[in-house]
Amino acid sequence: MVLPDGTVIKTVVHLNQVIDHPRISIGDFTYFGHLEELEDYAGYLAQFLFPLSGERLVIGKFCQIAHGVRFITSSANHSMRGFSTYPFANFMMNEATTADDMKALFDVADRKGDTVVGNDVWIGTEAVVMPGVTVGDGAIIGARAVVARDVPPYTVIAGNPAKPVKKRFDDQVTGALRDLRWWDWPIETIQANIDAISGADIDTLKRVGDRIDAAPKRDSKLS
Repeated sequence: MVLPDGTVIKTVVHLNQVIDHPRISIGDFTYFGHLEELEDYAGYLAQFLFPLSGERLVIGKFCQIAHGVRFITSSANHSMRGFSTYPFANFMMNEATTADDMKALFDVADRKGDTVVGNDVWIGTEAVVMPGVTVGDGAIIGARAVVARDVPPYTVIAGNPAKPVKKRFDDQVTGALRDLRWWDWPIETIQANIDAISGADIDTLKRVGDRIDAAPKRDSKLS
């Protein structure tokens, strides 16, 4: 983030510009505002997600992620099939350990799957998102919430465990926003309609969406 005088705020970063991880996908303009610079943003946000992990972390466009947020992915889980949950194999590796043995370390029963965050989601300070959770578009997660269940689109949740506090808009507006998907519009269109997006002017956004739908589609073979 750059201030009018040219000062660069190095602790606010667009995540897809600072993360290159085979199991993480992040949409454009999603940012992380931390209180200190980090050397490894992927390692901080999803410290248990490894190249050999079976799950992914997928975050959409225009998300706002506050200081201290963490994503606990499925590879953090311990097997609960036996009497002990202790990961003995993790501490018994040696020169005879094979690649297949390494992959087996990530074969955890009851794997929760991918963690998916939609578009235009605001995640508050020090919130924790647990394995396999899907957060819908436009949701807001309160500070220090522990999110263990899926979050519906355009819903505010808070607490530990996190629970719904309220819907941001009525069902009609929420449905229209999910259909419009303004975050997928060309950036020039978004910039021209920031007031309507920020000001909750759904009628204007619908008109823009109608114009986009009516515009001739370019033939990808000719472009």
